[in-house]
Amino acid sequence: MRRAAVIALVCGGALVVPAQAFAHAALLHTSPAASKEVDTIPAAVRLTYSEPVEPRFAIVAVRDAANEDKVAAAPFRSPTNARELVVPLKDMHRGWYLVFWRVISQDGHPVRGAFTFAVGPNPGPAPQFQIPSLTESAAKPSLVALRWLAFLSTMVAVGLLAFRVVTVRPLAVRLRVVSAHDQTVALAAALVIALVATPAYLLAATAQFARQNWWEVGKLFPLVRASSFGRSFLDLELLLLLFALCAAAVVVAERLEVRQRTVAELLAVAGAAVTGAALLFVPTLSGHAAQTSPRWASLSLDWLHLVTGSVWIGGLVGLLVLWSSTERTRRTAVMGGIVPRFSRIAFGAVLLLTVSGTIAAVMRLPTLATLWTTHYGQAILAKVVLLLCALLLAGVNLARTKPRLEIAARRADETLGASTALLLRRLVRGEVVLVAGAILAASILTSLPPPSKALASLSGVAAHVGPGAVSRTVRHGPYTLQVGLVPNRAAVPNRFELRVAKDGKPVRGATVTTDFAMLDMDMPSLAYRFRETAPGVYSTSQSALVMVGHWAVRFTVAPPGGAPFSVTVVDTARG
Repeated sequence: MRRAAVIALVCGGALVVPAQAFAHAALLHTSPAASKEVDTIPAAVRLTYSEPVEPRFAIVAVRDAANEDKVAAAPFRSPTNARELVVPLKDMHRGWYLVFWRVISQDGHPVRGAFTFAVGPNPGPAPQFQIPSLTESAAKPSLVALRWLAFLSTMVAVGLLAFRVVTVRPLAVRLRVVSAHDQTVALAAALVIALVATPAYLLAATAQFARQNWWEVGKLFPLVRASSFGRSFLDLELLLLLFALCAAAVVVAERLEVRQRTVAELLAVAGAAVTGAALLFVPTLSGHAAQTSPRWASLSLDWLHLVTGSVWIGGLVGLLVLWSSTERTRRTAVMGGIVPRFSRIAFGAVLLLTVSGTIAAVMRLPTLATLWTTHYGQAILAKVVLLLCALLLAGVNLARTKPRLEIAARRADETLGASTALLLRRLVRGEVVLVAGAILAASILTSLPPPSKALASLSGVAAHVGPGAVSRTVRHGPYTLQVGLVPNRAAVPNRFELRVAKDGKPVRGATVTTDFAMLDMDMPSLAYRFRETAPGVYSTSQSALVMVGHWAVRFTVAPPGGAPFSVTVVDTARG
């Protein structure tokens, strides 16, 4: 219990720690430079990212035109720069080379890219390399299934114990509930599943990220603490064990035939409450809540969402177990006493669940349109639909089943009680299935990157361009702007050009700046200043599109003697 209290205090302290600027690992710089020619054979390829990445989860291939790999050893972190990976190379010769890389961001999402460079002099024309797929997702079905099973069983276990302690225990003497054997079995089963599913998910996710076989535990175990998500799930497993011990203490100390709780039972319940609260806080620290500002509010809402969801689904499972374990002749009396009490608790839990989930969604979705235009938003919609259906069944229970059970219990009407209890079981089963489905949608949700915050500032788009080379003319008031982008490929130097004219005449001496914002996931934005290379022609050559995907490219023009203005185009860049 002391260990659990310490962990709970640490988790609580995280609420007041300044928010860390989590983002996805964007490739900012390469050596040799992308698409450039070097005359000296490099001893290594150096990749600099926007955040530190774990070398043991990094995959880097350097291949020549004959598809021969030139990597001499595994990547390692530069001793002078934690954000730089160093990839040693074998002996190389003159010609072109393809570098393909994949790293895991701090939030557990994979990011990939590719670029080329040449060793000269006179390396010849670049060959048509076969570039591996540049898309990868943490939402792999097997991983989502294991994550869902771990979260579902954990929430059911916490909710079952809460149902037992808060709903059943105070009414046990009056309702003559002298045994909770089936409740204990259900709680033990949920804990066993959670204790097995959590490390299984951790090993499977680590195996995918490290490209290892999941059953090779000896190789995987040293890697599980190499990532923030791995450390979080190890902490989750530890807290599950502590919670299981506290739950066992509650079961041993419990005396259902006595109205007053003993000191031992109160201490066991307090320990279970502390470990349960800490247990449900750990997933928030490794998920999207830890990346959303303000962090304290986001973490609190996410934790409250998990707690109330656990109370709801655990209580529903507890009702089903109680229904099946109660003798038919006493079912009306027992359910008539338990259901009204649980309905009041569940009503408050569902209300808080709805409020916390709505506020959290508003905080994480930059625009309303991302609710249906992004996979993340669509997962939220699926979760909402499932919860609304569950709420509909809960409303029927509250409005119809609960009053009828109370009447049947008062009148000792076994016929009315039996039919109502049967309806209750059917409705509660439906609720359990729907809430479990909502938890599955939440598991998918946590495996997807939230929409980029850059989408919130995306308005008045002048044009959608790409893929491929771009030459597009757009207008802004009296100004005509011709946007050029060649070759419009990610992770290579691109030439960006803007021709500015007013009333058909070139605008000379303007200040032109451009910023690039990734629209598919949160990444640091990049900004550059163009220089005038001809009258009214402003250009630069930069590796600004550091990732495959959609980019918002905003040109800001400050003409001499005129008011500054901005024009935004959305570009699709491929590898």
